[in-house]
Amino acid sequence: MRHLAFLLASLASLACAARASADDIQVAVAANFTAPMQKIAAEFEKETGHKARLAFGATGKFYAQISNGAPFGILLSADDDTPARLEREGQAVAGTRFTYAVGRLALWSAKEGYVDARGDVLKAGDYHHLAIANPKTAPYGAAAVTVLNKLGLMARVERKLVQGESIAQAYQFASTGNAELGFVALAQVWRDGKLASGSAWVVPASLHDPILQDAVVLAKGKDNPAARALMAYLKSDKAKAIIRSFGYET
Repeated sequence: MRHLAFLLASLASLACAARASADDIQVAVAANFTAPMQKIAAEFEKETGHKARLAFGATGKFYAQISNGAPFGILLSADDDTPARLEREGQAVAGTRFTYAVGRLALWSAKEGYVDARGDVLKAGDYHHLAIANPKTAPYGAAAVTVLNKLGLMARVERKLVQGESIAQAYQFASTGNAELGFVALAQVWRDGKLASGSAWVVPASLHDPILQDAVVLAKGKDNPAARALMAYLKSDKAKAIIRSFGYET
């Protein structure tokens, strides 16, 4: 009995020591990656003891905040240009940047059967509003504009566009019915290999530039053990499986 009590006390002591050595890291996360990152962060904390404190928003807004001294230690961007730019400017740690996910764009409606498998609903024009993310600050918004231009539809739909500050807000417009249609991140409407709700056209990747989403350790996270641990965890098989379950490629 004394041996068991000693063993339990030892395990408790080790657990306390592990918690004491754990660190927090502030992470700026592209809005499209909200759901998978919440799941990854929970698993990361459970397995390592480190805590990722997450903030979600548009990549362009995060760039401005980081440039103005925001205390983020990691950026999970919606593109590959912003992390590279931060690296060139000395605001990110050289050699830490990598692509954690390849995003897919979808034309989505909260209405069942409203969007056809080829996206011809865009040409029909019997809708009043089409939601997109701000193309100046959100890569998914820029991709949506490219698609509309390639399909020769921009002049026809321009007056119907409603812009969200981020892809999260574009999704909100469509999900609430304020816009009948929206260009959203596939990850926002995709779960475990299928559409979670509504109807959608998964936009062929050939219609826009690849949406390469890069992660990078920022200058404020350089010496943070939690930053190193999270970057390693994002490359793990477990994290990749979570990422793929939301419709991304890895």
